[in-house]
Amino acid sequence: MADEGKLQKKDKDYAPILDAEIPKIEATAKQGKLLEALEQLMVLEKQTRMGADLASTTRVLCLAVKLCFDAKDWKTLNEYIILLTKKHGQLKQALSKMVLQCIEYIDKTPDMKTKLELIDTLRTVTEGKIYVEVERARLTRMLAKIKEDEGKVVEAADILQELQVETYGSMEKSEKTDFILEQMRLLMAKKDYTRTQIISRKINTKFFKEEENQILKLRYYALMIQYATHEEQYLNICKYWREIFDTPSIQNDSVKCHEAIEHFVLYAILSPHDNEQHDLIHRISKEPRLREVPIYAELLKNFIVPDLTRWAKIDELYGAGLRKTPVFDQNDERGMKRWKDLQKRVVEHNLRVVAKYYTRITTKRLTQLLDLPERDVEEVLSKLVVSKVIYAKMDRPAGLISFTAPKDPNEVLNEYSGNISTLLELVEKTTHLIQKEEMVGAITKVI
Repeated sequence: MADEGKLQKKDKDYAPILDAEIPKIEATAKQGKLLEALEQLMVLEKQTRMGADLASTTRVLCLAVKLCFDAKDWKTLNEYIILLTKKHGQLKQALSKMVLQCIEYIDKTPDMKTKLELIDTLRTVTEGKIYVEVERARLTRMLAKIKEDEGKVVEAADILQELQVETYGSMEKSEKTDFILEQMRLLMAKKDYTRTQIISRKINTKFFKEEENQILKLRYYALMIQYATHEEQYLNICKYWREIFDTPSIQNDSVKCHEAIEHFVLYAILSPHDNEQHDLIHRISKEPRLREVPIYAELLKNFIVPDLTRWAKIDELYGAGLRKTPVFDQNDERGMKRWKDLQKRVVEHNLRVVAKYYTRITTKRLTQLLDLPERDVEEVLSKLVVSKVIYAKMDRPAGLISFTAPKDPNEVLNEYSGNISTLLELVEKTTHLIQKEEMVGAITKVI
């Protein structure tokens, strides 16, 4: 295959010539005359390349780098890698095989400097060439790993981020996903959460439905939990833990399964109330394996039933156990914040219950029901009203709170129209009954 992409017909088979000449060239190289041996080999390289003999060209290119490697002449190896790739009309498949062979030499380099030089050379010659895009990606990952081991996390993330592996048609989907996950991990270590979210969207989660991709699935959701934790997206954290819970390997491990249940129940409770959260906690409550962890099943029930739940009771029954979990770790600032958020969710649940059963209530009575000072009650009530979770109007001078929402004009008109229709039906029915009685009376007189 020429650079233009046109197929070239093989003019001559150079295998017999190579069989005769290569032993002589190898013998010359063993005598310490590496450059002389390479010069002889370049004569053969030109003949095989111009003759479009792919097998022979591949053999020559691989031998050239092997002679340099055997002589431990790393400088000459780098020079000849560049030289061979610049040859006009060089066969792509032959270059690909040569690059693959050189990649094997990376781990056999004597020191880090030599290794970096070889990686840099290979990355240079593979840049912009689609037929070696996978090899370049692997080389870039090696380089990023070296930089990370040196403590240069930012540089490692920048190096790996330049790869757009999702566009590589020759790379397996599992390897693509692995590369993207590595990009996410380094960006997370770099604390670049915005790019982490952008790159995470390159992964189609349908790929994780296949059982052989479980390890990649767990890695992906672990990273997404880390991102969502930073952003304090409790509902998303709950969803990610639910995905982990639904993984077969987790289902078969009772310890990990119970850990997943613990997390997705607690984060479902911590999530601000809306239609999605409401639906989610009801679906979670029907999970059969929730019974294996009864304490969390009971805790979740407190946020489902339309009854008042006193914070003092929650703290007494579940406080000691919850504080020992990673979610509410009291030695962590975020854990302490989540504990306060849990208290807010209890208060918000109680307010929704009050709004359901009361049309009006005094501020004093509401503070008693919620076990909160008046100022805190007003603050929580205002937030729920602004987020349109409940409707309420407060009359501060009178100390009254009304939960009765005004009717929509259309609703009033529809109700009025319905009442008129009902009234007319009754009039019509009454008229019919009167006529019936008159007819019966007339018949009776005739008889």
